[in-house]
Amino acid sequence: MSGHKNSDSKTPGLVLHDARLYDLTVWLMTLGRERAFRDKILLLARLKPGESVLDVGCGTGSLAIAARQQLGPAGNVRGIDASPEMIARAVKKAARARTNVDFQQAAAQDLPFKDAQFDVVFTTVMLHHLPRPSRDQCAREMRRVLKPKGRVVAVDFAASTAPKGLLRRFHRHGHVKLDDIIASLEAAGLTVTESGDLGYGNLHFALATAPGST
Repeated sequence: MSGHKNSDSKTPGLVLHDARLYDLTVWLMTLGRERAFRDKILLLARLKPGESVLDVGCGTGSLAIAARQQLGPAGNVRGIDASPEMIARAVKKAARARTNVDFQQAAAQDLPFKDAQFDVVFTTVMLHHLPRPSRDQCAREMRRVLKPKGRVVAVDFAASTAPKGLLRRFHRHGHVKLDDIIASLEAAGLTVTESGDLGYGNLHFALATAPGST
């Protein structure tokens, strides 16, 4: 994937801008099983009709659109990404799918939403672009916008074990240890209830929940 370091102090880390290459990378890392890959992530979240969902680092919007299609007419899905090119492509995808998703450019470390707004927050192959302090801030922001007993599903790359070649080239942009993802989520006040290999390439996941209301 291509990108550059963002000069905005609110978005330190790598910001990707090549939306077409992003989609190609997703296709490669899932070996063409993009739909099954998205369905696995959505299954982990245990979505219910009418819930409110946020996709942090939504890329070109495919996961957010798939989530919206599962939630029924009362559901609500938002997607944010630091790259305007990603957001533009996501908006076009949603229009083609005739699916109502609100996409906007924003930083993962400074979410433009009120407290306790979402039932579910996703972040998929985005955390490895952030240095540790920014990753921790992102986790705190995801916790802040979650409703009581809300869920976070975080998916990212482990260190690549792919042989040398095209797939290894697309993995070299980074990874984050599962223990580090879990540590960030737990430091933010979330409880990790499930974690492990996602079953696609070198991707792993953590599922966490927010405390319930008293």
